[in-house]
Amino acid sequence: MRSRRWGLGAGLVAAVMAVSLAGCTEDGGQGEGGFTVGLLLPSRAVPRWEQSDKPLIEKRVRELCADCTVAYANAENDAASQRQQMNSMITKGVSVLILDVVDPKALRSSVRAADRAGIPVVAYDRLAEGPISGFVSFDGGRVGRLQGEALVKGMGARADDGGGVVMVNGDPSSPNAAWYEDGSRSVLQDRVRILKSYNTIGWRTENAHDHMSAAINALGPSRIDGVLAANDSIAAGVIAALKSARVSPLPPVTGQDADLDAVRRIVKGEQYMTVYKPFRQETEAASAMAVALARGNDLDALVTTTMDSPTTKDVPAVLLDPVSVTAENIGRTLVRDGIYTIDQICTPKLRSACDRVGLTR
Repeated sequence: MRSRRWGLGAGLVAAVMAVSLAGCTEDGGQGEGGFTVGLLLPSRAVPRWEQSDKPLIEKRVRELCADCTVAYANAENDAASQRQQMNSMITKGVSVLILDVVDPKALRSSVRAADRAGIPVVAYDRLAEGPISGFVSFDGGRVGRLQGEALVKGMGARADDGGGVVMVNGDPSSPNAAWYEDGSRSVLQDRVRILKSYNTIGWRTENAHDHMSAAINALGPSRIDGVLAANDSIAAGVIAALKSARVSPLPPVTGQDADLDAVRRIVKGEQYMTVYKPFRQETEAASAMAVALARGNDLDALVTTTMDSPTTKDVPAVLLDPVSVTAENIGRTLVRDGIYTIDQICTPKLRSACDRVGLTR
């Protein structure tokens, strides 16, 4: 990776605006005709894809190209389905593809087919394999380090005494899962004892529940001082298993994606932290890349670094900075950025808990 990192969004926003203006005529109309952007997202198991990424990309593409349309498909965590969806979009002649890949190896042939058809592919959130034209994501190593640092802090004196941690990682078919795990291990390995480590197929809550139940049965609850859960769906399963086993108090549990249910668990004190990835920045960067590529423009003004995949070196890339969220800074991050309102977070049952953490109207 060769990086020329910008701030959390100022340089990128300026570049995106430049792309937006570059296609406009003096009377404000689009200087080039419309086209179709294919958008392929991986699942509905993680709420962010349908609730945040899809509508934000659709909105931003329309802002950048008033006559453009977005063709959408969701793979439901099935690589064969995603391959079929992508091949269908190639056959129908979309001008560019934004691909959040379920399984990079399984989709490699489809990426090559897109390249042969002259359709550029923007890898979104996960680094696809094959001849992709650009990549937009958050720094996965940084995500893992934020989780590891927060877990150590949440464990307090137990971390200082070499406390025991269970790792419930993501789906091994996702390149991001190893990226996150490597980042978290870089923090944890010299501070705590990693007692058990599991991979969670499909990032599914029920699979995470099974892993945590197995860890509790194998270790006993008293030996588990913290849980590194790779995302919020996994954290939900971990916490449900801990509560079913009547573990009290709950050990600190990490997360990722800032799902609304996870934020509420943080307010209640059930989940210690989540990693907030400002989705608007990611969707705007990917949309700008896609529109530029469909218009035949290069990405020099948009990218901040390069990444190597197993098949392709020096992929033009944007890596954004994630943010650690705990009970202390929900208001300064998620509420301030308009992700959730206090009323959305603070249901009547959570009102007193919200007051305790300073979430007041």
